[in-house]
Amino acid sequence: MPLMCVPRLPAECPLAWHASGLLTRPPVAPLLAMSDLQEEGRHAINSPMSPASADVHPEDTLLEENEERTMIDPTSKDDPKFKELVKVLIDWINDVLVEERIIVKQLEEDLYDGQVLQKLLEKLADCKLNVAEVTQSKIGQKQKLQTVLEAVHGLLRPHGWALQWTVDSIHGKNLVAILHLLVALAMHFRAPIRLPEHVSVQVVVVRKREGLLHSSHVTEELTTTTEMMMGRFERDAFDMLFDHAPDKLSVVKKSLITFVNKHLNKLNLEVTELETQFADGVYLVLLMGLLEDYFVPLHNFYLTPDSFDQKVHNVAFAFELMLDGGLKTPKARPEDVVNLDLKSTLRVLYNLFTKYKNLE
Repeated sequence: MPLMCVPRLPAECPLAWHASGLLTRPPVAPLLAMSDLQEEGRHAINSPMSPASADVHPEDTLLEENEERTMIDPTSKDDPKFKELVKVLIDWINDVLVEERIIVKQLEEDLYDGQVLQKLLEKLADCKLNVAEVTQSKIGQKQKLQTVLEAVHGLLRPHGWALQWTVDSIHGKNLVAILHLLVALAMHFRAPIRLPEHVSVQVVVVRKREGLLHSSHVTEELTTTTEMMMGRFERDAFDMLFDHAPDKLSVVKKSLITFVNKHLNKLNLEVTELETQFADGVYLVLLMGLLEDYFVPLHNFYLTPDSFDQKVHNVAFAFELMLDGGLKTPKARPEDVVNLDLKSTLRVLYNLFTKYKNLE
C-alpha cells in the first residue's frame, strides 16, 4: 500500500520526499531539548532537595509543577544488549516497510507522531486505519496516535499483554514506552527476528514539586525470555532438563541423534549437531519425507538456503508436513529453530520421535 505522492509538500510539513525518492523526515525541534532535561535530571540527582536556582521561579523552569519526565540513564544506553535491541527493532521496521519506502533511523524521532506506527500496523495486520495520512498539528498527531493505539490494544489486550505505553508517552518521545510497544508488536506478529533476552534499563524519573526537582531511579524490564514474551508460560520436560538435569539432557540429545540418523542415513546424510544442522530446515523437510514415505518435490523448499527468510520458509514448510502427518502444531516457532535455539529444536525432534520411534 504505497504512500500517496503529492506534487509538493509545505515546508512546515513533517514529512517530505527526498530527491532519492525515499520518504524522510526533516529535523524537528523536540518539545523539550534532551540536553536541558538531562541537565535538570543531573541537578536533581545531585541535590534533590534544592531548587534548580534560588532566583528561578517554578513557572520559569522547563518542568511544570507536578509534571514528571523520564529519561534513560546514559549508562543503560551504552549497554550492548540495549543497543542490540534498538538495532534489531529498527531493522525489522525497515524490512516490514521497505515497499512503503520509509526508513526509520531513530525510534523516538520517527515514531512519535503516529505516521510510521500507522503504516507498520497496517502492514502487519493487513488492515487499513481510518486516519489522515499526514498530520502537522500536535492535536492531529495525538488523534492519529489514539486511533493507532486503540487498534493495537484491540489486538494485544485479549492475549494478556501489559500495555506499558500511552498516547502521551509515545508522543512525548519516551523511548522506553516506544520500545515496550514495539517488543509487544514483534512478539504478537511473530516477527522473524531474535530479540535479545533480559534487557533492562535504568530510568531516571524527574518530578517537580513545589518548585523543587526530585528524582528517583527505577529499573524497566524491556524483554524477558522469548517463551515468556510469547505467552508460553507452561513449562515442559525440556524446561526441567535445561534447568535442573543437564546430564540427562545429553542423553536425550544422543537418543534423538540416533533416531534422526537411522532415517537420514538412507540418503547418505548424518547429523552430529542438532542445533546447527536442522537450523536451515533442509534436514527437517527430508526427514519428514522419509518418515512418511514420500518424495518431497524440490521446488517446495530451498535445498541450499542462503538467507534467513529462506531458512524460515523451509522450517515452516516442515511444520506443515508434520501437521499433514497428524502431529500437533510444534510449540516452537520456525524462527526459533533458525536462530539455533536448542530447546526449540529438541522439542520439534522429540515430537517426531514420540510418533515414529518404532518406524524402521
